[in-house]
Amino acid sequence: MKVLHVAGARPNFMKVAPLVRAFEARGVAAPICHTGQHYDENMSRLFFDELGIPTPAVNLEVGSASHAAQTALVMQRFEPVLLESAPDLLIVVGDVNSTLACSLVASKLRVPLAHVEAGLRSFDREMPEEINRLVADVLADVLYCSESSGVENLRAEGIPAERIRLVGTVMIDTVLAHRDRARATGARDRLAPDGPYGVLTLHRPSNVDDEATASGLVRAFIEVAADVPLVFPVHPRTRAALARHGLLTELETCPSVRLLGPLGYLEFLALLDGATLVLTDSGGIQEETTVLGVPCRTLRRNTERPATVTAGTNRVIGTDPATVVAAARSVLESPPVAAIPELWDGRAAERIVDDVLVGRPGHSPGDLED
Repeated sequence: MKVLHVAGARPNFMKVAPLVRAFEARGVAAPICHTGQHYDENMSRLFFDELGIPTPAVNLEVGSASHAAQTALVMQRFEPVLLESAPDLLIVVGDVNSTLACSLVASKLRVPLAHVEAGLRSFDREMPEEINRLVADVLADVLYCSESSGVENLRAEGIPAERIRLVGTVMIDTVLAHRDRARATGARDRLAPDGPYGVLTLHRPSNVDDEATASGLVRAFIEVAADVPLVFPVHPRTRAALARHGLLTELETCPSVRLLGPLGYLEFLALLDGATLVLTDSGGIQEETTVLGVPCRTLRRNTERPATVTAGTNRVIGTDPATVVAAARSVLESPPVAAIPELWDGRAAERIVDDVLVGRPGHSPGDLED
């Protein structure tokens, strides 16, 4: 059997890593097609090295573009790759444009398709990722869900139960497999101040492109930093937007905000693991902080990962500056008690491989219905 994985952007690397290892442990060829949607070659190579991912069999080198142009270019360049490799199964992960594009190509070429992290829904179609998730799930032959809400969403959308599997999240497989290595990097001591600190990430266009929203958030961050120092690894696009709005200097001159460049996976995981508080608009970080037991406050109106709220340490707080400050102070005064969602035990990839090879899913959707 031959399985082909697609990785397009940085979060995909953390998701395919445990899958590739699990398939190779069973003697199954599992090459990676890297679409190049995340196009920082140095950071991409660092992630591959840190996660032990083999060099991709092919890199489509798509790079940055508008959603339509990027999706179209991935489709154009991926089609001959899929025809030549002729896998028995194509696995796409997450919700980036590459996920959508490669799912479309596989469906039209009648190549069996599996979507890992299926069924997640924010119910906000202003988010491009929501469109990508919806389309990939409609096209997929088998859908691997990271949490029970995914199963419920898919069933409500009319997906037959026999195509759905609840297996846990491969993102957490990677966190648990690399937590000790991350601590051993000493990144927490090198990059963060002594004592309690918070970690801040910000990248969504709705938060960084709109000057009024970005300005309000920056004011809130500076106020929060008066209570607990903040470490802010700044995405290049975010840095450019903040500079364009005249806000970057405010953060740079705030003594209790430490701006960093993009970090490798292990360094960033070490920072998260040692944090007292995380403020983020990222989806994956909501999962990572949940399993690490670190309080997370999500700077969005919604989340596609409700298990991080109902069973974890996450709260969705929006972007109102006063609310952000109050939420951060609440965490500092009374940290929430951590809990771990069902099947977030570091074995999601093993369950997926079992299901692909011998048809043994971790849970059947029928178990949830009853």
